[in-house]
Amino acid sequence: MALTDVKVRQAKATEKPCKLADEKGLYLLITPAGSKLWKFKYRFAGKEKKLSFGAYPDVSLLEARLRRDEARTLLTRDIDPGIAKKVNKRTQQLAATNSLESVAREWYAKFSIQWTPDHGERILRRLEKDIFPWLGNRPISEITAPELLTALRRIESRGAVETAHRAHQNCSQFFRYAVATGRAERDPCGDLRGALAPVKQTHHASITDPKEIAALLRAINTYPGTFITKCALRLSPLLFVRPGELRNAEWSEIDLDQAIWQIPAEKMKMRSKHIVPLSIQALEIFKELHPLTGTGKYIFPSVRTTQRPISENTVTSALRRLGYTTDQMTAHGFRSMASTLLNEQGWNRDAIERQLAHTDRNSVRAAYNYAEFMPERKKMMQAWADYLDGLTVGAKILNFKEA
Repeated sequence: MALTDVKVRQAKATEKPCKLADEKGLYLLITPAGSKLWKFKYRFAGKEKKLSFGAYPDVSLLEARLRRDEARTLLTRDIDPGIAKKVNKRTQQLAATNSLESVAREWYAKFSIQWTPDHGERILRRLEKDIFPWLGNRPISEITAPELLTALRRIESRGAVETAHRAHQNCSQFFRYAVATGRAERDPCGDLRGALAPVKQTHHASITDPKEIAALLRAINTYPGTFITKCALRLSPLLFVRPGELRNAEWSEIDLDQAIWQIPAEKMKMRSKHIVPLSIQALEIFKELHPLTGTGKYIFPSVRTTQRPISENTVTSALRRLGYTTDQMTAHGFRSMASTLLNEQGWNRDAIERQLAHTDRNSVRAAYNYAEFMPERKKMMQAWADYLDGLTVGAKILNFKEA
């Protein structure tokens, strides 16, 4: 039964801590000393957790319920309210000093809504690991180029040269934001051009020889891991989308009747809607998987919780389990595989590029071009799936467009 103001006010302390339950996880904890503390019990990632909302009467029953509802809203967005509370408290503490971390987090909150979830997570993780521990508490207006270089060279010294360059780029972005909002006079990152070791240009390892592709496809069909991971592996060469797009796929985006997968703009690297025509083979895999995960949000949910998709390393780790090294094949390599062979087989280059979602940099034009070359793309995706089937069973390798 829900609490009332009268019941809360008249509640008395006992020799042992006493709990008075309200609704939806909220309860009042009365200590032997007479303190009345609001608590919220919830589950996140399969674990039971508790969150404090303050003491009565400073926090009324109505206010406690409002805070509970805010926490429940965060849970529906796959956010741990306990972690969110700590982050907000930390941000508020730093905001008064215009510290580097507070400005960076403000910049992140403002612009991350334009990024894919994976991209945003990588940036924040990079800053929290490599920049904030050393420079986060300092006023951003006092940070000098040599200090910033010292932090970046810590990253460089462990061999993560590309990460150091990306961190440098992110720092320049929030420093420019600090300048624009009056918290700093200039961006010291510009003084560091040429100070870091150059990045060696590398490409995602990929298999493009038909005989080796055939061996890979046969290996995938015998993958000994979970069925969900095996389906993700089987779909990777058929759809050749980016790994992040595949792992974050939702059932609401799949139209089995129309045989298309519509990926919303906010999930795409280039921030424009993308359509993936589904071959007969791809449809069969989705239909086979639907009884297992179709009642949830994600097509490929995590083994730990259905509220999150598989990790970004799942497909690559599966390839390693099959015996393929980093230098041989990556999850991203399926895109290079398809691009190389589709071009070699004479398909329209523009149709291939559109299917790879290498969209026009002009955001307005790209917003209307997601269905460009669709008839040819549908024909190409089915022919590609048929070609892969032929390789798998050991058929003679032909120019599949002509065939």
